[in-house]
Amino acid sequence: MLDYASLSALAAVIREGSFERAARALHVTPSAVSQRVRLLEERVGCALVIRDQPCRATDTGRRLCRHVDQVQLLEQDLQGSLPALAQTALGMARATLPVAVNADSLATWLAPALAVFAAAHPVLMDVAVDDQDHTAEWLRSGAVLAAVSAMARPASGCNSRPLGAMRYLAAASPAFLQRYFAHGVGAASLVLAPSLVFNAKDELQARWVRRLCHRHVELPRHALPSPHAFVTAALAGMGWGRHGLGPASAGADPAPS
Repeated sequence: MLDYASLSALAAVIREGSFERAARALHVTPSAVSQRVRLLEERVGCALVIRDQPCRATDTGRRLCRHVDQVQLLEQDLQGSLPALAQTALGMARATLPVAVNADSLATWLAPALAVFAAAHPVLMDVAVDDQDHTAEWLRSGAVLAAVSAMARPASGCNSRPLGAMRYLAAASPAFLQRYFAHGVGAASLVLAPSLVFNAKDELQARWVRRLCHRHVELPRHALPSPHAFVTAALAGMGWGRHGLGPASAGADPAPS
């Protein structure tokens, strides 16, 4: 049987990024947190925390953190159905629900949906942002309990539900269009026109160009890891990109882009 005080200490260290901040969150001393984590490491026989700045979980540490999150969520579900338990739980720390999402969903439709969910459930959201083709990797690693993903098949041990088709529109400022695409959009112009990407994983622009040109085109790219900066840069004439317009309803055809 694992000691849940030690598990909570481990989860706090990973969530807060240091033993000191974890101690403040748990209202104990840093030495108490360190001792609990060390005892847990001795119990499972391996390191659970990479003691860096910030602290990070090992593979086994991530599995245990995921277990803690699942137990806390199950307990809160139980409290919702048993009023006596709910009364004794007043003032206790709420469970944390770690999820991985893509930036475009978070910047358009997802934040209001999370607000509705958080208002209806006594949980705290811990949102990690990654490319929609890679958020499922967070599930497989045990770093999160849910993800918004472009993958059709669910990760092992998970269920999936279609949320809709995210709509994108390729766009640029009038001055940029005049400078690079005055004679049309094709491979010859795209190889010269700077594109905008969220990060190195972002393949939205490249996939659209392959469909348009029926071949690979080496695109010059500005990397801007912020949806707001992405739009601002496009308006300022820095480059062209595919901009998220929000989702169509589940089962609907995606809008042309």
